[in-house]
Amino acid sequence: MRSLPLTLVARMLPVAVLAAAGVAMTTSSDSDTHPKPSASSPRPSATPTATASADPTSAPTSDGQGDGTAAPRYPEPPAKPCGTLPAGTVKELVPEAETAGTRLKTSDATHRSGCSWHALSGFDYRWLDITYDVSASAPARARTAQGSGPSTAVPGLGDQASVSLNVTTDDDQRIREAVVVARDANAVVTVTYNGGDFETHEAAGTEEIRKGAITAAKTALAALNG
Repeated sequence: MRSLPLTLVARMLPVAVLAAAGVAMTTSSDSDTHPKPSASSPRPSATPTATASADPTSAPTSDGQGDGTAAPRYPEPPAKPCGTLPAGTVKELVPEAETAGTRLKTSDATHRSGCSWHALSGFDYRWLDITYDVSASAPARARTAQGSGPSTAVPGLGDQASVSLNVTTDDDQRIREAVVVARDANAVVTVTYNGGDFETHEAAGTEEIRKGAITAAKTALAALNG
């Protein structure tokens, strides 16, 4: 049996060490809410890229104050983002993970929150994270998931949603990642789900990763409504 790659060993370090290494939510702009992995992370480097978009058909109604400003549908992101996924869903997508998750750090909790789960089941590795970005006005700026291939729309998920797939290779280890970006009114939910087998060095299956990311995104988006 092969030994674990150094990148995976680094990923399995205590949460405090990971946070110090750079696994934290950035707050440089409203469109940059995805956690940035450290250089030692086995995760692919692809992250969602923001593009401005206006969708007036999905904007909430006026707040009735006479100034024509649309009232945001969601006043803030979930205060307990690690509780937005049921324990059963976490166990299904990330076997052996602590269902409590790891809350992602942010200096702007009134607009951003998120949680991540990661674990090894034997040599089968899975990573899942969810981030919420709630804009002060509506509609929120839409974003398109970016990967090595084109993104595709995900019907019936919020006002607008897309998914992209990407495969990267690091030290002969292949990792497949899906990124789902879904917008509903003034909220954007981004889900990243990836995995690979650290014994065979093969990436996780395409449909497993794609469907898993979409499943998590649907649940995460529904959690905005309580």
